[in-house]
Amino acid sequence: MLCPLCLNPHPSHYHQDKRRHYFQCPECQLVFADPAALLPQSAEKQVYDQHQNNPDDHGYRRFLNRLAEPLLERLPLQQQGLDFGCGPGPVLALMLQEAGHQMATFDPYYAPDRSVLRRSYDFITCTEAIEHFYQPRREWQLLLQLLKPGGYLGLMTKLVRNRDAFAQWHYKNDPTHVCFFSEATFRYLAERSQLRLEILGNDVILLQKPT
Repeated sequence: MLCPLCLNPHPSHYHQDKRRHYFQCPECQLVFADPAALLPQSAEKQVYDQHQNNPDDHGYRRFLNRLAEPLLERLPLQQQGLDFGCGPGPVLALMLQEAGHQMATFDPYYAPDRSVLRRSYDFITCTEAIEHFYQPRREWQLLLQLLKPGGYLGLMTKLVRNRDAFAQWHYKNDPTHVCFFSEATFRYLAERSQLRLEILGNDVILLQKPT
């Protein structure tokens, strides 16, 4: 078994619950679900179809604003952005458009136009999506490839704290959540790609690509 993020060949067993086993990479510290427990695409989409992402939901906008606000503070005016993994309701893309930026969206199920992946962007957002990646190494490399020098990558995902907290963590119970990042994982990724890392709270991460 290889770590799906850094390909280290020596992940160790981390936790077991009623549905699946979890492993942790000794190099990048990623915690990931047993690959044998990954859902087929049809079952995965059935779970996603239950999500209600409504642009008129003020509570959801407040949640997304925890990333949008610090990102907007750092962006010049009229930038080109991509919301990667936008889901069935690209509310964050709408919010950033309302702030004056031009937005493209991509999602393998709900916005599958891959032509948007042939351009480069001043910033990319990926909210509550990175934990769903079956092949995080591939997706991470793609995000960095799409990002212009000096550009920002804004992420939202809940962070692993420790083994005891993980055992009680509701976040792991979603069967479509398969990769669990920690501060150590993002420090590893930032150092490897010479990214400037800011961790804003327990689930908001900003990375800036070097110029």
